[in-house]
Formats: sequence, C-alpha cells, structure tokens
Amino acid sequence: MTQMRTHTCGELRMEHVGERVRLVGWMENVREVGSALAFVVVRDFYGTTQLVAETEDMVKTFRAITKESTIAVDGVVRERDSKNPKQPTGDIEIVPESVTVLGRCRYNELPFEINRSREADETLRLKYRYLDLRNPAVKQNIVLRCNVIAALRAAMTEHGFLEITTPILTASSPEGARDYLVPARKHPGKFYALPQAPQQFKQLLMTSGFDRYFQIAPCFRDEDARGDRSPGEFYQLDMEMAFAEQEDVFAVIEDVLPPIFAKYGTYDIASEAPFRRISFNDAMETYGTDKPDLRIDLVLTDMTALAKSTEGFAPFETADCVKAVVCSGAALTRKQIDRLCADVEVQAGQKPYWFRMDENGALVGGVSKFLAGHEDALASLGVTPGCLVLAAAGTKDAARKTAGVARRMLGAAVPGHMDEARYEFCWIVDFPMFEIGEESGELEFCHNPFSMPNGGLEILEKAERGEIDPLDIYATQYDLVCNGVELSSGAVRNHDPDIMIKAFEMVRLGEDDVKARFPAMYNAFCYGAPPHAGIAPGVDRMVMLLAGEPSIREIIPFPMNKNAQDLMMGAPSAVEQKQLDELNIAITLPADGE
Repeated sequence: MTQMRTHTCGELRMEHVGERVRLVGWMENVREVGSALAFVVVRDFYGTTQLVAETEDMVKTFRAITKESTIAVDGVVRERDSKNPKQPTGDIEIVPESVTVLGRCRYNELPFEINRSREADETLRLKYRYLDLRNPAVKQNIVLRCNVIAALRAAMTEHGFLEITTPILTASSPEGARDYLVPARKHPGKFYALPQAPQQFKQLLMTSGFDRYFQIAPCFRDEDARGDRSPGEFYQLDMEMAFAEQEDVFAVIEDVLPPIFAKYGTYDIASEAPFRRISFNDAMETYGTDKPDLRIDLVLTDMTALAKSTEGFAPFETADCVKAVVCSGAALTRKQIDRLCADVEVQAGQKPYWFRMDENGALVGGVSKFLAGHEDALASLGVTPGCLVLAAAGTKDAARKTAGVARRMLGAAVPGHMDEARYEFCWIVDFPMFEIGEESGELEFCHNPFSMPNGGLEILEKAERGEIDPLDIYATQYDLVCNGVELSSGAVRNHDPDIMIKAFEMVRLGEDDVKARFPAMYNAFCYGAPPHAGIAPGVDRMVMLLAGEPSIREIIPFPMNKNAQDLMMGAPSAVEQKQLDELNIAITLPADGE
C-alpha cells in the first residue's frame, strides 16, 4: 500500500535516479533563487526531500502555495550537484512535473516555525500541539513511546503475563490522591470515579485464579503537575503475580527493563540484575532521599557531633542533626558556590552552609571561622585539601533532605562525581508501615495500606500491646528508582483479612470501616486469596528518561499544562444547563477572592 504515493519523503536514494515518482507531504519551505529557480522542501512522517523548480511557471506555482500546505508532487529523481551528507535523502532531488495542493494552509503566518517549535512558548506549543508534533524532533519522542510500549508488551507476554483491561468507571477510593468523579445519570446523587490505579482490580484478579496479569493502564489523579508528573492522567506498566514474593517481582522487572533501556535510551548502558537493594532508612541516611541517583559517587556524612562542639554558630549548636556533603576537586568560584547554595535553598526550602579546605589544609570561606581548630575531626569525615563542604542543619528530616539536594546538585556541577551516560537502577526496600500525619498528628499509613507488614499479624499485635513502637513496623514495600527518578512503587500485598483488619485498626478504622470502604476486596479475601505481589512502573517517566527529556510533557502526545488544562481542546469547559439537569447537578461557584 502506497497511500497516494510511490515513495515516502525519507526513502529515495541514488538507486532511484531516473525514476518517475510521486511524493505527498507538507511543503516545509521554499527558497527562491531568481525568477526561474527555487528549492522546495517537502516533509512527511518519514523525512524530507528536496525539490528543484527550474521554470518560471513552476516557481510561480510553489510561490502561490502557503507553507505547511499538503501537496502531491510528480517528478523525476536526479542526483544532486551539491549533496547534503547530513540528510538521508541528501544525494538526490526531485525535478517536479506537476504539483497538486491537497490541503491548503489558510494562514500566511504560523504560530511558530515548525522545526524550531521547541523554542516557542509552551502555551503556544500546547494550543497548537498538532503543529508542534510536525516537528520531527517532537514527533520522535512519540515514536519512541510507541516502540517502548510495544517492547514492554512483548516482554511481559514472553514472561507469561496476560494483558487484561480493568474498568475505567469504578467506585471512589478513600485513599491516595483526589479522584476524578463522573456523575451517574441513572443514579441521581451518585458518582463513578476514574481509577487512580487498577490496584483493587488486579488484586481481585489474583483471587480469581489468574496467575500473572499486566496492562498498560491509564490512571487518573486530580493532582498538581511537576516536571516528572503530568496532571490528570498517566500510564503505567501495571503487573501482579499470584503465589509470589518480593524477589519474584524483582526478577521480572530486572529481566524486562534493562534491555529496553539499553536499546531505546539516550544512553546504551543500563544496570544488570540484580539491582542494588537499599533500605529506606539507609537511603535517607546515605543519600538524603528515597530516590537516590546512584550515578553520583557523593554520600552524606553525619557532622552532628562535630557541629555541636563548635561555638558561636547557633544553627549548628541548636540543630538536632547536621548532615554534610564532602566534595573533592570542587574548583568552584565564590559566585558559583553562592548560586549553588541558592538553588539548593529553592528546592529544599532551607539553605546549606559551606566552607572549603584549601590546598594548604586551611579552612576558608562560608562558616569556616566557626570550625577553626577542628581540622583533625574534619579529616576523619573525609575533608581533605581541595574539598568543598555543604552542610545542612535542623531537624533530622530537614537536614537529610537539604543535604540530599546539595549532593545531587554538587554531583552535577563538579566534574568527576557523576557517571552521567548510563541508567542506574536500584530498589528501595523496607519502608515504614506507618507514620505520624503532618495534619492529623496521628498514626497513618505511610504508603500503600494494602501492603503486608513484615512480621504479619504478630508484629501488629505487639504494637497493639505496646511492646514495640508502631513506627518501627516495616512493610514489604519497594520502590524502583532510576537515575534519581522514582519509576514505581510496589508491594507484597496483605491478602489475609485478619491482618488487614488489624492494620486498619492501628489507624483507627475498624472491621466495619474496611468492609464499607473495600467491600469487594475484603469479601474476596474471605474466600481464600493467594499470596500475591506486584508493581507498576510509570510508562511516562520511563520514556522521559529514555528520551533524556527534563519535562514529562515532551513525551505525551497531547499533554495538559501545569494547571491541568487542555489548551488545544479547551478543557475543562462549561457544559449546557440541559446536561446538568439530566445529571441532577447544580453548580455553586465560589465567591470572588475565595
């Protein structure tokens, strides 16, 4: 099938010289050289080809066509006098015999130059996304996404997983982010919810006797945008395995992802199995984050005892914890250090303090005067001549977070501390089961409430009797991290109703609450559920890493903006009163200023 053409715009080579061909595509550019000579570039999905108009009539024909119109060109292939080695079709050109306009562009001015659309304002790019996608560099990210998804599907099928689609309209979940609600016309006053994830459905599939499930699952969460998170909807490689434990899940992921990353990624090196396993507590202590970038060789050092032995610097003297990052070979100027510290403060919400040891072993700059006389103690922390030290003080959590941001920024700023051209995976394991809620001040689930606590029912009963602190209970939960980006969370599931009820009792919810909130899952587990485990790596984040893009919107065909608006389609939008009446919905808008 040729689709109105004999060849694509990326296909013709020297062996086609002398052939009469037909090309179709968008007229990208016309460059006139006198009245009887013009060079024309035509572009389709596959590439570009140069046309050469060599008569006044043919030049006039192309002059009358607006750029980005779609055209059909019949002509003869010939060898170019001036070849372009950077272009696949750069050895040939077409001498057109006839030109037909298939779809005229009615505007003389475009919102942006197609091939430079990535330089345009993002608002314009999103409003005219169909033009933005004509840019081969933008289109290539979408092609990459298609290839990666196809490879994921093939790999999961090879591992014996069945692709099963789960409902889009479901019940609202009381856990996690905000739901997108859909009014039920036939059930006035009631709502469906778009699934935040197929979590309950995939666990129910395990209780139904399916052994290995996966899907490229659409998920919907009403949450704010970030560079690595798109508002509204996203896709994940959702999987679940029956009669499985944590290492079974790890084995599948470690076999599926590295070859795909090595094949399709910006870098061709990816971690081999087994990935490093790092406990949550160790990750926070060593890297200041539960999503460490292991390409960076810097680690956090505990400087609390030394800091408290200093005098005259209140932030050190009063801090619960002081964490430092010692960076060798940091030949940064004072201006660069100040800029670095300012960037850390923006991201961490707290500024770091700095000093350095010069080549003679003297402490200079920043807070160095408060550390004078402590050179031996600093040496024991790895501070040697030529080192720059960034320190963070405050509560334990605040100090670790700030130092973690400093570690990441120093690793990127100082040559020799980051092996950038690779994909470095790790597993973060042994997450706390519970935490104290920032707003409630009471015990809450730390992550997934359906995770199996390490120690099962016995450990929960010990906490209930006061024999151990609930905050010391860990869950069989795990995160997959690559190059400092969290790709996924997963867990061994809590499949035992007795353990489930006891876990929810810890956060002040009884058996009746569990039955009311999760009726299908609770009842299904009462009919005999297999031990099961799963994970769901984010497809969008994977492709973002593979493409080397800083923003997730670059790899989504039709993304929303940061305010969860589709500027191209005008969504969200008002609807007619008739539609609201059918749904028994009345709209009450907030007063101005609220």
